[in-house]
Amino acid sequence: MVVGGELTMDNLEIRFDPRGNINEAPLQLKSNCGCMLIDDFGRQRIDPDQLLNRWIVPLENRHDFLTLPTGKKIQVPFEQLILFSTNLQPADLVDEAFLRRLPYKIEINDPSEEEFKRLFQSCAEQIGCEYRQDVVEHLLEKHYRAANRQLRRCHPRDLLYQVRNYCGYQRLPLEMKNDYFDRAVKTYFTDVLCKGGKSV
Repeated sequence: MVVGGELTMDNLEIRFDPRGNINEAPLQLKSNCGCMLIDDFGRQRIDPDQLLNRWIVPLENRHDFLTLPTGKKIQVPFEQLILFSTNLQPADLVDEAFLRRLPYKIEINDPSEEEFKRLFQSCAEQIGCEYRQDVVEHLLEKHYRAANRQLRRCHPRDLLYQVRNYCGYQRLPLEMKNDYFDRAVKTYFTDVLCKGGKSV
C-alpha cells in the first residue's frame, strides 16, 4: 500500500460509513502482513510528529488499539513493513527515539552516468521507442555536464514522456532526437525567478 501527501490522521482510524452502515479499516490495518510506503514523508497534510506519535507504541509492541464507533476499543495486529521515503533530513522530521524504532536507514544517491543510460534504455523500451545512446550522450553533455546539473532517477522517464507527448501532438513518429530533448529540457528544467531576478 502506498500513501503520499493525501494522508490525514482520519485515515489511521476506523471510519464509519452511515450510508452503507459499515466500518472501514484504517490504512495500517489494511496493510497488515504486507508493506506500507509513506511516500514523500514530511509533506503530508498532517504534521510528522502527529503521525509518529500515533505509531510510536504500535511500532514497538507490534499491535495497535482502534476505537469502534460505539466507543469500544479493540486490539489489532500491527504487523507490516513500514517504509518512509523522503527528500528531507530525517533528523528534521523525527526525534532520536522514533529513529531507533526504524532499524534501517538507507540513503539512495543519484545515479551514475552508466545507470542513467540504462534507465533511459529501460524507459524507452517501455514506451515503445528505439533507444539511441548518442542522443543520451548529447543530452548529458549539453544539459547536464555543461549546466552542472545533477542526475536524478526520474529524469529519463520524465524527459521521454515529454518527447512522447511532443511527438504525439505534432503527429511525428516517436523517436529519440537531439532537438526533441532540447525542447523537453526547456520545459522540464524551467528556472523560477525570484524577486530581484535571482534564479532558483
